[in-house]
Amino acid sequence: SLSGHTSGIDSVSFDSSEVLVAAGAASGTIKLWDLEEAKIVRTLTGHRSNCISVDFHPFGEFFASGSLDTNLKVWDIRKKGCIHTYKGHNRGVNAIRFTPDGRWVVSGGEDNIVKVWDLTAGKLLHDFKSHEGQIQSLDFHPSEFLLATGSADRTVKFWDLETFELIGSTGPETTGVRCLTFNPDGRTVLCGLHESLKVFSWEPIRCHDSVDVGWSRLSDLTVHEGKLLGCSYNQSCVGVWVVDISRIDPHAVPDANCVNSHSEPKSSSGGNPTVLNENTTKASMGRLSVSQISDTLVKETKSLGRLSISQNSDPAKESKNLA
Repeated sequence: SLSGHTSGIDSVSFDSSEVLVAAGAASGTIKLWDLEEAKIVRTLTGHRSNCISVDFHPFGEFFASGSLDTNLKVWDIRKKGCIHTYKGHNRGVNAIRFTPDGRWVVSGGEDNIVKVWDLTAGKLLHDFKSHEGQIQSLDFHPSEFLLATGSADRTVKFWDLETFELIGSTGPETTGVRCLTFNPDGRTVLCGLHESLKVFSWEPIRCHDSVDVGWSRLSDLTVHEGKLLGCSYNQSCVGVWVVDISRIDPHAVPDANCVNSHSEPKSSSGGNPTVLNENTTKASMGRLSVSQISDTLVKETKSLGRLSISQNSDPAKESKNLA
């Protein structure tokens, strides 16, 4: 538990080696902690309002921050200070990401605009202005010059970073796009909506699959060892969600039995089923026995109040329900 901020924390990020954690606060102050020693390494001031996004450079000693004060700042960790302030958004900067090659930083704003900044020249390269709602998430293709942006306007848009052209747009979906991430194999974008996960490809834009997941206030997504992990929050609770990518199209392993053997925890308030049976949970958790997991789930769900989980569910009945 890392303490030191005196106002609420609005953003947090690990550096690439997972040695440092940066957290931006409501006051605009950013603190860096060393994880090994759990102590504050730097306290950086300069933003005049809430620091709502932070991202570390992929290999340099830098990180960027975006704030409700409309500014994007780049900080040098060694020099203890801000080395550049990029002005141009006219509302808060919600999402920022460095490109994988480390040459540019891209910011998405509450002003519905995505901006590409050149770090070496220190200037704006391009504005993408096709979204009609604030930008909530963005990610880069792992090997091609391609950017995906997710917005409150209920669309995901794909941009070519060589020509700066719009390749295409999904949707509109039923809700705003909260989070998105490219699958590491680069074939699809995994997109977190209010109550579902959708899998898209581009050129042409196509939705391959949709999975009901009741994560509602989804805050972050990552892919690890073939599993999509999502993190959501609800008041003082944090939820961690797992979706097995090998069971969703177009990544699905063709095995009818596998696909139809979901165990389906029932929801007390008409929410959506989760998408893991005990075996997958066991495989993905590895370190916990299933009884521990179900105990944890039952405790968690009591506190969440939205899901009730039948511990000894009958898989045969469940798959009939699902079918």
